[in-house]
Amino acid sequence: MARTKGFTMTNRRLVKRASEADLHAGQYAFAGRKQRKREMRKLWILRISEAVKGMGWSYREFIHALLEKKVVLNRKILANLSAHHPEIFEKIVAEVKK
Repeated sequence: MARTKGFTMTNRRLVKRASEADLHAGQYAFAGRKQRKREMRKLWILRISEAVKGMGWSYREFIHALLEKKVVLNRKILANLSAHHPEIFEKIVAEVKK
């Protein structure tokens, strides 16, 4: 019953309904943790794509060039650099273009 404290109506008061609601909430939370990872990767790819598009490349070409040059930076770091440190990101892109 303690875990159903913030639930509405009978989902917090009646024992059977509260236990069922708690089970459903656990299922939603489990699925949500997986979805959050997917959504974050999509966001990183979108940020990198938009930053690279301004430099005349597509996302696919940029990632392929990174792999060929053996630059080991993941999408999270690249997205962070493109959003918060664009000058460093431009240096990385220039290095990969060589």
